Amino acid sequence: MSGLITVAVLLMIGLVFGQINEQNHFKRLQRDEEELSDILTVNLKTLPLDMQPNAMMVSGNVVVAVDYFKKIATGIKQLFGGRLRSYESLVERARREAIVRMKKQARDIGADAVYNVRLEFTSMGQQPRQAFGGVELLAYGTAVKLK
Repeated sequence: MSGLITVAVLLMIGLVFGQINEQNHFKRLQRDEEELSDILTVNLKTLPLDMQPNAMMVSGNVVVAVDYFKKIATGIKQLFGGRLRSYESLVERARREAIVRMKKQARDIGADAVYNVRLEFTSMGQQPRQAFGGVELLAYGTAVKLK
């Protein structure tokens, strides 16, 4: 009986700290996005006529792991169907982090905008016996300096 209580307490501690970690990541992403809001990002393929001739590809890559508590919650949810909200927040964090990293690279080279922004997504370790599960997201585009 005490072993079961110990496992339940450890699961609750892990769940609480996982949620705190996720909330802190969202807060940091919000600060970074506000700091980089002056860098325009668009998915237009054509560059503006008033851009400098120097254009450079920039990218931001991130891998975010799925914690075991989200795996457990998702496993239960899959029995009944419906939205997997815990994985939606994981993908949102990955997307936002990859775009922030891409914008930081653009700022480092003095760019004002990133054109032709694209996102590539990969699911990692989703086979039943693999220990790691997560998502990789790559954001990339053409950084330009507008005149």
